[in-house]
Amino acid sequence: MTTISEILNKERFTKEDIVKLLKTKGEESKLLLDKAREVKVKHIGNKVYYRGLIEFSNICAKDCYYCGIRRSNKNTNRYEIGTKDILFAAKFAHENRYASIVLQGGERTDNVFIENVDNLLKKIKEQTNGELGITISLGEQSEEVYKRWFDSGAHRFLLRIEASNRELYNKIHPNNDLHNFDKRLDALKTLQNLGYQTGTGGMVGLPFQTYENLAEDLLFYKKFDIDMVGMGPYIEHAETPMYVHSKDLLPQKERFNITLKMIAILRIMMPDINIAAATALQSIDPLGREKALKIGANVIMPNITPTIHRKEYQLYENKPCIDEGADDCTGCLEARISLVGDKVGYGEWGDSKHYFNRTKK
Repeated sequence: MTTISEILNKERFTKEDIVKLLKTKGEESKLLLDKAREVKVKHIGNKVYYRGLIEFSNICAKDCYYCGIRRSNKNTNRYEIGTKDILFAAKFAHENRYASIVLQGGERTDNVFIENVDNLLKKIKEQTNGELGITISLGEQSEEVYKRWFDSGAHRFLLRIEASNRELYNKIHPNNDLHNFDKRLDALKTLQNLGYQTGTGGMVGLPFQTYENLAEDLLFYKKFDIDMVGMGPYIEHAETPMYVHSKDLLPQKERFNITLKMIAILRIMMPDINIAAATALQSIDPLGREKALKIGANVIMPNITPTIHRKEYQLYENKPCIDEGADDCTGCLEARISLVGDKVGYGEWGDSKHYFNRTKK
């Protein structure tokens, strides 16, 4: 029987290897996490890069079964932050040397939305003399729209697959053309072809999900040659269809621990990518994001959305930091990051090394 130490010394992990690593406990789990930390420091150092998160709208055309801002949730107060407030948040990030922001919102493809995002990108670049890096996470769009936004200043795009197994994907989304698995894959490939640093990711601990499914997710990221990944524990929301499965879920603490192991394994598998420490980790453990940084993650997203709107952008329940201001996040995070032996890469975009290695091929 292959030992955990022997698996960790392999050049490549099989699906069976990953499943075994995900099931580790105690000292064997510690071996995995220690190895991931070693790989992280060797390949990308101990710097953590900020992405100031601006959740500028919770208006969404999609109806994903797990999401609190899904179109059919009539109990969500919809909002769209005005240009002036978004630019103010971007200015805060720039002045505080975050170096990068994330524009995130519900998925929409209407012309008004597309034009609005395009104008925002241009104004942010103009306001910051092109010094602020911009990631966007705005769902499936046409190739033309992706290119337009790229030309206007976005250079990283996060489009989470959520579940790389087609059958599982179909169980957590409506069965219609708006929630098509193949369209999601095509969008990711289009983003890569256009030159975006391309990110994806998934949820850990979904109903119906198996260890084999989770291993498939990691192998999917590797095969797709992805540049950045955001993974977080699935946290149920009472106003979604999937809430009926709550009693069948793993305990949240177990979902948390498996997520940490997913991050650790992925860091070993893809040493030079960017991995985000998801906010959902902090919903379960007050030091969740810091624990993720310690064992492989290198990106963190301080929320700089105007506080008045934060409570309305709840994809899941018990989201942290919804009552804090941007200044509160900055001081708090720097102290927390230093506790795990890392430091903030102030003034640095912190682009994915994998992207540059991939595009040189």
